[in-house]
Order: sequence, then structure tokens, then C-alpha cells
Amino acid sequence: MTTLFKNIKELIQVRDKQIDFVAGAEMKILPTIKNAFLVVENGLISDYGKMDDCPNAEFDTVVDATGKMILPSWCDSHTHIVYAGNREGEFVDRINGLSYEDIANNGGGILNSAKKLQETSEDDLYNQSKTRLEEVIQLGTGAVEIKSGYGLTADAELKMLRVIKRLKAAYPIEIKATFLGAHAVPSNYKNNKAGYLKMLIDDVMPKISSENLAEYVDIFCEKGYFSVEDTELILVAGKKHGLTPKIHVNQFNAIGGVQVGVKYNALSVDHLEIMRDEDIAALKNTKTMPVALPSCSYFLSIPYTPARKMIDAGLPLALATDYNPGSTPSGNMNFVISTACIKMKITPEEAINAATINGAYAMGLEQQVGSITKGKLANFILTKPINSYGFIPYSFGNHHIEKVYLKGLEVE
Repeated sequence: MTTLFKNIKELIQVRDKQIDFVAGAEMKILPTIKNAFLVVENGLISDYGKMDDCPNAEFDTVVDATGKMILPSWCDSHTHIVYAGNREGEFVDRINGLSYEDIANNGGGILNSAKKLQETSEDDLYNQSKTRLEEVIQLGTGAVEIKSGYGLTADAELKMLRVIKRLKAAYPIEIKATFLGAHAVPSNYKNNKAGYLKMLIDDVMPKISSENLAEYVDIFCEKGYFSVEDTELILVAGKKHGLTPKIHVNQFNAIGGVQVGVKYNALSVDHLEIMRDEDIAALKNTKTMPVALPSCSYFLSIPYTPARKMIDAGLPLALATDYNPGSTPSGNMNFVISTACIKMKITPEEAINAATINGAYAMGLEQQVGSITKGKLANFILTKPINSYGFIPYSFGNHHIEKVYLKGLEVE
């Protein structure tokens, strides 16, 4: 099946050659073609260019994009959208003055979500999660990473990962799964953290490997959760089971987790609200992608990742939602991009690069999605008529997407 998109006002994030990611000053460069055409064949991008060079051929479908723009769909490399229930009560608690840590110490937070999830059937969990997945697709997301971590028992963690696998089979969006059993220490292991980590390594990881339930392993490296030594233990064990490392790190405190991530070639280090000069230095000239989660900072009223400082130091940056019930109950990448521009002082070009090609890299999907490149999946957004791509972050409260395409087909 072939589709021609013609008279595109601007075709955005055009990369003639395959690249892994962009960093530093290159993040300010967003290649585009004005008055363009795009050809999709059997779900892949097969051709593009200026309208003057538009092929004179028969196509199964022709879409006139006059006044509208096309850009790659968002690549959201950090979510927790497989969860049960919600935590809106904690939202009110924070308004009334309790901190995220206070709520966790009172039995709320991750432990609250874990209790709900343990009591939820796999089918119910799937049905709750697919609703969220469908919502983020309509918001322009065409690739997403989903973590476990709200189970905190062997059975519940595996249940989450099996739900992710079912979502992957049922929807055309690209999905990557991450095992985050070390998200918090469950109540029944309160005085035996080492025993909990041993259970994750000895009991859960072999089953994940045998059932092919995840590509990545993650851990919450933070005071009150898991230490640098715990992080090293989990990353080493994960790699033995074929799981590539990722880390939740530097959200509230900088304790050396970034350095451990680099040591074990973590694909990404995520959160990074607190960044010391030595943390930035450790990431220079590595293949580890820093990932910022600005809507988490917005929702919790904590510092934003110092993106401007990091990019000016030559680092790459990806943006993701952190969609979860406690600290970011939203999967809207459009809001993430706006917030990054408004609060983190990065340019629209940097934000779009961070949310497309760099986000794809942070999921190991840079060969498949993240740019308008021949041979990549035809996962893209057709905007409503807008003045420029800068209007997307500028007009932050409005919806600028007319249609979303996954593998060349319009999402209904």
C-alpha cells in the first residue's frame, strides 16, 4: 500500500543519513524541508523531498497537507503506565503540605500503588493500561518504554511485564519493556533489603529471561530507596540475564548513581533533577543518554533538570513523561516539550530533538523511529494548520495534532 502526503508546509526532523542521537550544539539544529512531499510504502518511509520533485505516479491514497506540518511521532522513553487505580488522595496531601518523602514514609507512594496492583487481576490491569496507551497514542506518541515496579512481589512484577507484552502484541506502537523490581523495598522486606534484591535476582530475573519479558533493567538509586552498591548489584545481575541497564537517578539527591550507570554502559540515566559538575563530566563522551522528566518536576514542585547547563556542556538530552500514578499522572509529550522550553530554557529545536531522535535512542529504537528517514517506520504526526513548529511548545494548553499515523496507517 502506498500513500502520498503532498503540499506539506514543513517536513520536520529530516535525516538523510542514520544517526544515533544529537548532542550539545547539534541539538539546536533541526533539519526540515518546506513545501514538501512524503511517500509511505507498506508502513515505511520510502521517499520525501520538495514538492517540485514530487513523483508523478499512482498512489493508493493521497493526503493534501496544505498548511500543515509533519514530524516524527514522540518517543517517550520513560513511563510506568501499567498500574492499578490512582493516587489522587496523595495529590491533595501534597497540596496540604506533605512532601513526596512524607507520603512514602506514611505507607503511601509506590507501596500504595503496589498494594493495589497486587490485588488487581492481569486482565483488569491490562484493560486499565490499554486505555492509557490509547490516550498517549492520540497525543502523538509513537514509541514508548513501559516499566514494571509497582508489583514488588515476584508474581506481581511478572504480571506487569506480561501485561506489557500483551500491549506490545495488540497495538502498532513500538513498545519496550523494563524490569524495575527495585523501585522500592516492600513492607515485608522492610528490614531485609538484601533479601529482596536476592529474590529479584534469583527468582524473577530468570523467569523474565525465559519468557522474554523485558529488554532493560532499572533501579531507583536514591537515599531511602537503593544505594549505589545496590544499583551495581542489580545492573550486573541484569546484564547476566541479557537486560541492558537503565537507572532512576539524581531525583532528590546526587549519590554517585550517574557514575555507576556510565561504568556499566547504561542506555539511559533518568530524572537528573540534581546534577553536580562531576555528574555532567561523567556523562561526557559516553553512549549513555541523560533523560529529563519535566512534568514530574512540575507536578511535585521539585527542581527541573538543568538542561541548559547540560546541553551547553556538550551532552545530549532526551525528554520523557514519567507517566505514573504518583508523580506524573499524564502521558502528554506535548506538555513535556512545552514545559522543557518554558521552565528548562531549551529551544523548540532542542526540545523536538530530545523528544524524537534522542528519545528513540534512549529506548534502543533509533534505527526504527525518531526521524523522517528512508526505511524507518512511518510513525508521524500531522499537525493542524500552524505558523511554525515553535507554535507547538508556545501554545502549550492547546491541541495541535490533526492525525497520528503508526506504520503508515491513520490511528482512529
